[in-house]
Amino acid sequence: NQGAFIRPSPAGTTLGGVARRTRETMVLVEAAGFDTVIVETVGVGQSETAVADMVDMFIVLLLPAGGDDLQGIKRGVIELADLIVVNKADGDLKTTAQRSASDYQHALRMLRSPTAGWTPEVTTCSALSGDGVVEVWATVGRFLQAVGEKGLARRRAEQARAWMWSEVGETLLAE
Repeated sequence: NQGAFIRPSPAGTTLGGVARRTRETMVLVEAAGFDTVIVETVGVGQSETAVADMVDMFIVLLLPAGGDDLQGIKRGVIELADLIVVNKADGDLKTTAQRSASDYQHALRMLRSPTAGWTPEVTTCSALSGDGVVEVWATVGRFLQAVGEKGLARRRAEQARAWMWSEVGETLLAE
């Protein structure tokens, strides 16, 4: 699609699942006129959470029967999630995906929402068949409406402060 731009950026030695200059790249593509930026991290472990400090909505994409449902390895990202999407909800895995989504929905009830004005949701989809993809995008729209412009502005201001201190720390370590 001519309206899409995809730029892989390896994380290298940077921890947190994204490259050190991912935030600056996001600003650049927004300045180039792209209104939606999707950032994919390199991992799914507890430490792959740096992206939560640079996006408006933090979505965790999971596989059904991944072997680590509700285990500690996901704990860090689940606590930060605004939306959990269990993919591959098709064929033989459809029932398993629905069960996984239900388990995560129950687990979320015990966690505090990371975003004021929003209760994290869990859904399923199939990238293969397209089932549920429209619903995922609708959830993104509901999230943006619930949080509102003031909420997004507040979140971005907090993220800018976190980015500044991260830059200070990285620069000091590099020196």
